[in-house]
Amino acid sequence: MILGYDSHCHLQDPAFDVDRQDVYAKAHALGLGMIIPGYSRASSEQAVNLANGWDHAYALVGVHPHDARDFTSEDEGLIRRWSREPKVVGIGEIGLDYHYDRSPRRRQREVLLAQLLLARELSLPVSIHSREAEEDTLELIDGVKGIRGVLHCFTGSLAFAKALLSREFYLSFSGVVTFASAKALREVVGVVPLERMLIETDSPYLAPVPYRGRRNQPDWVVSVAELIAKEKSCSEKEVFSKTMANTIALFSVKA
Repeated sequence: MILGYDSHCHLQDPAFDVDRQDVYAKAHALGLGMIIPGYSRASSEQAVNLANGWDHAYALVGVHPHDARDFTSEDEGLIRRWSREPKVVGIGEIGLDYHYDRSPRRRQREVLLAQLLLARELSLPVSIHSREAEEDTLELIDGVKGIRGVLHCFTGSLAFAKALLSREFYLSFSGVVTFASAKALREVVGVVPLERMLIETDSPYLAPVPYRGRRNQPDWVVSVAELIAKEKSCSEKEVFSKTMANTIALFSVKA
């Protein structure tokens, strides 16, 4: 039995090349499991390999909107192949990013739709990245009936949160909720029920207060749980218990 899950951490990132095993071991010693999402062909394969080598670690495979311009039928074939691995539990990190626009928006939408359809075909949940693309994200989700998933690292509006909840999606909160500038996001946390919430670090990015500015790591998800417990007027233990149950329900990982 473990304490909880960091539902989104990129431990295949080069930022962990010097101490990856130690970072995993520290989180594992605290009783934390983890889900490692891919975001490209290479990073998805790395996520699978890491998950296969660690207890209570699982992988997602997919192509991020930044790399949508390079998505091919070969990528789709690889996702199908990786989906047969027992520790691959979903398709991600996929989505839309209209902030950086590193791939054309039309191509981002095409690639997100292709991966949503693939996830439905494979009966796998999705982990969606959406930045400055709320309307298009909802439209594409609505176009693929029966899709299940989470909006990872949620930083959107209250209206977007409510729209996702009405579609029975989960919302995952990261260290951003601890930032002094995130008052509006903390108000969203107050509205979203624990029963629809996941927690994450998005390591190596977005380290929570009091670690802000440093490389993030999975054991710091504790700071996210502490903040949510404060906003929800409950215990940190309850946050971990509920969000772990949600992670298990969505991704079929082990307790």
